[in-house]
Amino acid sequence: MTQHMTHLLTHRMTRPMIQPMTWPQTLARAIGLGAVMVGLFLSFTVHSQTYPSKAVKLINSFPPGGPSDVISRLLAEHLQNALKQPFVVENRVGAGGNLGADYVAKSAPDGHTILIGIDTTFTINPGIYKSIPYQLSDLKPVMVLASSGLLMGVNPSTQIRSVGELLARGRGKGLTLSSGSNGSPGHLSAEILGDIAKVKVTHVPYKGNTPAVTAILSGEVDGGVLASPGMLAFVKSQQIVPLFVTSRKRSVLLPEVPTSAELGLKEMSVEVFYIAMVPAATPSDVMGVLQRSFSQMLSRPDIKSLLESQDLVIEGETGQAAAQHLESLRNRYAPIIKATGMQIE
Repeated sequence: MTQHMTHLLTHRMTRPMIQPMTWPQTLARAIGLGAVMVGLFLSFTVHSQTYPSKAVKLINSFPPGGPSDVISRLLAEHLQNALKQPFVVENRVGAGGNLGADYVAKSAPDGHTILIGIDTTFTINPGIYKSIPYQLSDLKPVMVLASSGLLMGVNPSTQIRSVGELLARGRGKGLTLSSGSNGSPGHLSAEILGDIAKVKVTHVPYKGNTPAVTAILSGEVDGGVLASPGMLAFVKSQQIVPLFVTSRKRSVLLPEVPTSAELGLKEMSVEVFYIAMVPAATPSDVMGVLQRSFSQMLSRPDIKSLLESQDLVIEGETGQAAAQHLESLRNRYAPIIKATGMQIE
């Protein structure tokens, strides 16, 4: 045997050999790898597994009794039953929804504070208030829950029974029209009517839809363009005379009342969208829990029937589709706001 071969054999014999893992070692490694994978999975699901971990506030940015309040309380009851935590409605009213929106925008982004409001806080207010206390980017939509048209109604004592008589009154004596707040859909509609029909309109804002309707009933104002759910009972009792609705289609509850577009006032086609918003940094898995819970509620036949009895149409847009919907409304209203000179200090 040559010296070279002797060296080679000696090297092979003395080199440490890689030993195969024993069964316990293999099991231990598998368990370790599994623990890592479980840890990663839990890191992605911890929010949805623990949410909600305490009472949740539903901040309604408008007064009790209006459509957004009805929706808020329906949601609170359903979510409390479904998610096994208290859901409490809290009304934070003022500045066309800005106060409630600001409160939610500055809340912890953990899904325990949710805004229930209407689109105009985000589509009209940015154009009419010189400043708002939060950025639009501070909030994001969970879902567009429902929509309703507006109803143009007047007190019977005005003797107005048609749109022609309404316009004649506006071009002569002038009209006083109530709305739920500055920047509300009713405010926008009143300004549009004055602009396109060249009539004198005095806008009278109230703190919510309910007192705005009460002002019509008492004769404090001639009429108003208000969310139809709050007007229905008084139309049926003939305490308010309906002239038109601003929705795309006639209301199924008031089929005899024409749309504004049918009467040649297509610019007045305005609808109210009821939305749920949360702080922008709210985790996607928490958003998912809320969206699934909202969808489950809106799919219930009894809820659908109840909302329809209030002249509310279920929507259900979420995420990017909801955000784009709000942006398209903001873009539509911007030139109207400029043309009508709507401005709030």
